Amino acid sequence: MKKFNSIISSLVALSLAGMLFNCSGSKTSSSETQNSVTVSAEESSTNQLDIEKPQLTFGFIKLTDMAPLAIAKELGYFEDEGLFVTIEAQSNWKNVLDRVIDGELDGSHMLAGQPIAAGAGFGRQADLVTSFSMDLNGNGITVSNDVWSKMKANVPMKDGKPVHPIKADALVPVIKEYKNDGKAFKMGMVFPVSTHNYEIRYWLAAAGVHPGMYTKENIQGQVDADVLLSVTPPPQMPATLEAGTIYGYCVGEPWNQQAVFKGIGVPVTTNYDIWKNNPEKVFVMTKEFTEKYPNTSVAVTKALIRAGKWLDEPGNRAKAVGILSMPEYVGADSVVIANSMTGTFEFEKGDKRSMPDFNVFFRHHATYPFYSDGVWFLTQMRRWGQIPTAKAKGWYDETIKDIYRPDIWLKAANLLVEEGHLSKSDIPQTDGYKAPTKDFIDGKLFDGKDPLGYINSFEIGNKDEAM
Repeated sequence: MKKFNSIISSLVALSLAGMLFNCSGSKTSSSETQNSVTVSAEESSTNQLDIEKPQLTFGFIKLTDMAPLAIAKELGYFEDEGLFVTIEAQSNWKNVLDRVIDGELDGSHMLAGQPIAAGAGFGRQADLVTSFSMDLNGNGITVSNDVWSKMKANVPMKDGKPVHPIKADALVPVIKEYKNDGKAFKMGMVFPVSTHNYEIRYWLAAAGVHPGMYTKENIQGQVDADVLLSVTPPPQMPATLEAGTIYGYCVGEPWNQQAVFKGIGVPVTTNYDIWKNNPEKVFVMTKEFTEKYPNTSVAVTKALIRAGKWLDEPGNRAKAVGILSMPEYVGADSVVIANSMTGTFEFEKGDKRSMPDFNVFFRHHATYPFYSDGVWFLTQMRRWGQIPTAKAKGWYDETIKDIYRPDIWLKAANLLVEEGHLSKSDIPQTDGYKAPTKDFIDGKLFDGKDPLGYINSFEIGNKDEAM
């Protein structure tokens, strides 16, 4: 069977080699093609576990941060673990969630807030877990050309270019102008429990702009809102902006760069500036799956960790862009994907800046599912009313430890160290909580072990007394 798998891997590699381009547009050389086939045809370099369920189907949304899934498949990391994986694009985040819960998908690329909300009482409830954090950063906030032309007058300039980070203070006069003209100021985000929703709310609220509260009666989260936020699937963001249905949005790549490419909008900030090295997507399975198929769960995590490491190794991003541009994955033009995936980010057309940490897949222990990352999402759910009642500090700890599973990650990582695919330094020495940080656009201190203090530090949003 392994010999057959190697033959299949060789054919896949041979086919892929003909499609990959580097940044200059030249085709992969014949020697590189030969090396690729040779490496793929080797016997597995991992110690395969006793896999309980080798045939698997995973889901994803067409965003560049699904890259670890594509790389693990295309480079044969799944097959190295004895896994035969099909990857299917999904139409929207609700569909992703429902199909994982219903067992139609064995796992999926998912918004970090989705498994957390599913276990915390907001939206559809289920026991979901994550053993793998897919990336850091990767999102941006884009506004229409009209909004940008009015914002720009309020943005500090240096050498003829805007000074970053651009705070939402520059947007405040524009919102007032729209309101005076009888227009509600409308912006898009991708899902109620998405990082994007919390990031755009954070950015707005830091400038005193109320992004609205969630209540039992108003599940759109628009109570007392100065800006009306609504849901739009990521690939539809540019078209919705161009149609004038919304005036700006927060989304992952390549859909901010697509607005620049099409000349319909301008990214004004990234989530790296809102929260430096913030967690973004996660890979999610049901708790039942991990308990029924524990070796399979570890094997999947091993393959994804290897993919994350490959993505952050020098020289590999151009190949990653070629893979992601394939129609079965992101399917966007490779030039658009490369704008952010190769260490740069373009704001106004022609204003391309170096941003080496815009997409991080392995560095800074990006793949480890830190409890404190999950606690941050819980604080934002409580801040904006998605969690309607106050919770004790202990509730935050208990809730996130049922969902974030560093124990599975550690099993996978330790095996990879034994196999020579990771070094011991790649494993963080941690109790699951990152050190407190002020790396936010408003300078607020976030300590994952003090969620109530963090919630109460904000002027806008719910306040909770210690319980």
